[in-house]
Amino acid sequence: MSTYFAGNYDVAVIGAGHAGIEAALAAARLGCKTAIFTINMDAVGNCPCNPSIGGTAKGHLVREIDALGGEMGKTADECFLQMRMLNLGKGPAVHSLRAQIDRRKYQDVMKHKLELCDNLDLRQAEITDIEKNDDGSWTLTTRMFAQFMAKTVIVATGTYLGGKIFIGEVSFESGPDGVFPATFLGDSLRNLGIPTRRFKTGTPARVKRSTIDLDKLEIQEGDTPPVPFSYDTESLGDNKVVCHISYTNEDTKKIILDNIHRSPLYGGKIEGVGPRYCPSLEDKIVRFEHKERHQLFIEPCGLDTEEMYLQGMSSSLPEEVQLQFYHTIPGLENALIMRPAYAIEYDCIDPTSMNATLEFRDFEGLYGAGQFNGSSGYEEAAAQGLIAGINAAHKVQGKEPFVLDRASSYIGTLIDDLITKGANEPYRMMTSRSEYRLILRQDNADIRLTPLGYKLGLISEERWSRFNEKQRLIEEELYRVKNTTIPASEKLNEILVSRETSAVDGGIRLFELLKRPQLNYKVLKEVDTTRPTLPDAIFEQVEIAIKYDGYIKKQLAQVEQMRKLEVKKLPLDTDYKTLSGLRLEAQEKLNKIRPSNIGQASRISGVSPADISVLLIWLAKKSHEKPQTEENTDV
Repeated sequence: MSTYFAGNYDVAVIGAGHAGIEAALAAARLGCKTAIFTINMDAVGNCPCNPSIGGTAKGHLVREIDALGGEMGKTADECFLQMRMLNLGKGPAVHSLRAQIDRRKYQDVMKHKLELCDNLDLRQAEITDIEKNDDGSWTLTTRMFAQFMAKTVIVATGTYLGGKIFIGEVSFESGPDGVFPATFLGDSLRNLGIPTRRFKTGTPARVKRSTIDLDKLEIQEGDTPPVPFSYDTESLGDNKVVCHISYTNEDTKKIILDNIHRSPLYGGKIEGVGPRYCPSLEDKIVRFEHKERHQLFIEPCGLDTEEMYLQGMSSSLPEEVQLQFYHTIPGLENALIMRPAYAIEYDCIDPTSMNATLEFRDFEGLYGAGQFNGSSGYEEAAAQGLIAGINAAHKVQGKEPFVLDRASSYIGTLIDDLITKGANEPYRMMTSRSEYRLILRQDNADIRLTPLGYKLGLISEERWSRFNEKQRLIEEELYRVKNTTIPASEKLNEILVSRETSAVDGGIRLFELLKRPQLNYKVLKEVDTTRPTLPDAIFEQVEIAIKYDGYIKKQLAQVEQMRKLEVKKLPLDTDYKTLSGLRLEAQEKLNKIRPSNIGQASRISGVSPADISVLLIWLAKKSHEKPQTEENTDV
């Protein structure tokens, strides 16, 4: 059947999930003529697993996406059902926001934003083939034999690429939620010379609300007042729902262990590697056999649906076995399964074949984002999509690449981990992955990244003005705190003693009081008589800056040392096998990853400090061998 020409684009995005959405919106907003292709228009922005946005470390990513001008945080705020700040019992570095969202509303809102965006065409089509043209552009062919030309392409296929569903002994080709998979594109990528591999993920059953005995469940309330993700959202209003908690038991365990041979995961039918930090229930039962119970969260999928999501109960066991073990859970004894749990296998790539812009090193103009790159999670996908979209646009426009390093953001950490260390299993962001997490808090994402978003052109003038006003208020309040003396009084000492900290004989600066771990703005309100009326976010920034001043300075010094290595650039065409002194493993790893600088090289598994010393000596020698010019001659 003959093809026909269907249009020219600067940027073509394959896939309209969380990665594809951010990529397409960023490219279009930066002025590029952009197309985003989806197999099914009704699957745009789908949340096929948990109907939530954020969570531990993931909330940091959402805040950073928003600070750069992305869309996920705003849409989560528009569609939230319940907000909770996680890890409040720990320090501010690990506080993370999580939103239970209305799943279908989120899809509708995101789809409409794509439809309304200038320079952007949303099209339903399965891309079956991509080819590189002699002029450097790309040709994309659809299943209907339409051909599109694009200067750059971003692949964001999620779990659709070669998707295969497993439920016990039953398996069939499918994307999530029964949508058609991307059947042919994987072959096209492999024909280009891009090897793929199989990963696996899964999702729990959805059960009917009216068949759950909610009186048997623990109630999980949201925060009051709820805190928004987006720095553009002034107020959210009240939480709309409560969530619930229940637990597995010995009966649950017995049913699963008695049927473990029917799990495709343990029967050898599933080839793909699954996520370590989000295992199926049967995997948890086997790996932690001596644990008496496992927690599960029962969460609504939306306001206009009776479907309830069972977080923590992912499974690939047969449907009849699922019915048996779900019915052992308190509150779920009579639960009706509306959608069974399933596992899904899909194709993805080795992200070490990319550079920090998420462009393939060997295929100029081709980018990847999201689960296609070996990551897991909506938030990780959206973060990569944003960076890929920005860089694809910059490529078309002849602008400098946009790269975030590890010390700037969790986004930078995520991408550096993927391209430097690779992903032997679906990569999940955690606060422990960042060595700079005290300065990469979710509360200061705007301070770190909004200036970059404004410089890119993704932050409006109105928002930039509000940002600068916030910075002014923080500086003024910090000045007031450092220069305000609280006189000694019976009330002050009563507060100090009640908080188990030393009383004072004379006046003391407010700054010194706030440095004490036992004290905070709220506790000192009665004696802080000159306190202005300010948003809570201002007080939060000032208090953290005071309490953690020494630790922050120490971490900033570590960042400075890291960046000294980052500026030592390595030629990307270096053949490390020619460098004497490098160990064989280091030569192989360096030739595979092709690091852009010494800092990245030092983070490659298998490259030792001794190897880095060899590289530094080689770079210094190479620098001295350069011919003298006006630019490098000392005067």
